[in-house]
Amino acid sequence: MTWTPWHFILVAVAGWMNRQQQEVIEYLREENRILREKLGRKRIILDVAQKRRLATAAMKLGKDMLRQFGTLFSPDTLLKWHRWLIARKYDATGRKKKPGPAPTKQRMIRDLVLRMADENPDWGYGRMYGELKKLGYQVHWQTVRRVMLDHGLLDDPDKPPKTTWKTFFQSHWESIAACDFFTVEAWGLKGLTRYLVFFVIDISTRRVQVAGIHADPCEPQMLQWARNLTDAQEGFLKGKRVLIHDRDPLYTKRFQETLKAAGVRCLKLPKQSPNLNSFAESFVRTIKRECLDKMVLFGERNVRHVIEQYMEHYNQERPHKGLDYRRPVETDESPGPRDGPVLCRERLGGLLRSYYREAA
Repeated sequence: MTWTPWHFILVAVAGWMNRQQQEVIEYLREENRILREKLGRKRIILDVAQKRRLATAAMKLGKDMLRQFGTLFSPDTLLKWHRWLIARKYDATGRKKKPGPAPTKQRMIRDLVLRMADENPDWGYGRMYGELKKLGYQVHWQTVRRVMLDHGLLDDPDKPPKTTWKTFFQSHWESIAACDFFTVEAWGLKGLTRYLVFFVIDISTRRVQVAGIHADPCEPQMLQWARNLTDAQEGFLKGKRVLIHDRDPLYTKRFQETLKAAGVRCLKLPKQSPNLNSFAESFVRTIKRECLDKMVLFGERNVRHVIEQYMEHYNQERPHKGLDYRRPVETDESPGPRDGPVLCRERLGGLLRSYYREAA
């Protein structure tokens, strides 16, 4: 073989490229050593795609070469990943077509069964099966029973049924109201004056009415407020059967008798139990946080105006989480228009804001 100048040039270039590759390999090996020192005994978690890439590259090198390089993972680990990928390639369990409804429909039926069981604890799988059939779902009754069994929803048939407090209260909410007082401080000619605000809240709709505001209420004011609340035409307590209140001495015997004469029974709470009147307590925190704590009030007239403005905002404009973000007044109204400019309604100089679209 005759050597030409081109052969010498190719040999020189190949040697230079081999030296460059060795330098790159040495750098990567040193980088791996430093990384292992930094990680210590920390475990490196890889996903399936990363394991596949490493295992594929490791098989081209072999176990001896991997030990020489001192990689982050042991040669046995890389080869184990390779064997796992081969086994997964020929594993057909994930491709088997399972009988029954499609996964999306199956999840939908399961969610419906769980929802019905949560909202109707005394329903059995037969009643739920009937409801699903009425909704147009082609499902077998054993499917409903299996879902209930899997989630522990089938009780002992000999066990007497139990009614939860949540179910009990929800079934009576439309006939229950609660009342309470909160205080407002306002500046006057004689300095700060404390006003007591008496309000009543409808438990079912969260609608609130301020029954009276007075600096020093006594029994005559309480009796008049009770007569206004139980008015046969426009009384706030019309149709109510129970009024929850605390042990304030203002709820006198004559006050309770006035309500009882109109068919409303007073339910006095135990001592130091504000959680039992949680709806009223929540309203007090809301009106103070959103309005009263951000204002300086002057006189009874200003107090009445501010509270009146907030009550209109609270009942007619403010969405409530407990009502699925609807308003207490006209909660069953159809949604407003979806097109057109968004307008802002302001009260108390912009302290209270609500947004709406004008009807077409």
